[in-house]
Amino acid sequence: MLENLTSTCEAAGCDRSLDDDALILRMQTESGERRAYECACGAVTVTVVRG
Repeated sequence: MLENLTSTCEAAGCDRSLDDDALILRMQTESGERRAYECACGAVTVTVVRG
């Protein structure tokens, strides 16, 4: 089930899918990986992947 999750921009009705092309930063910490995606609309979305 979780393998079907996707990152999506939720800024002002944008709803674009955020894939590897939108990935601008990846950082590994003790708590997991942080990923920042920049959408074509200019919004930035940060996700946390626990490891």
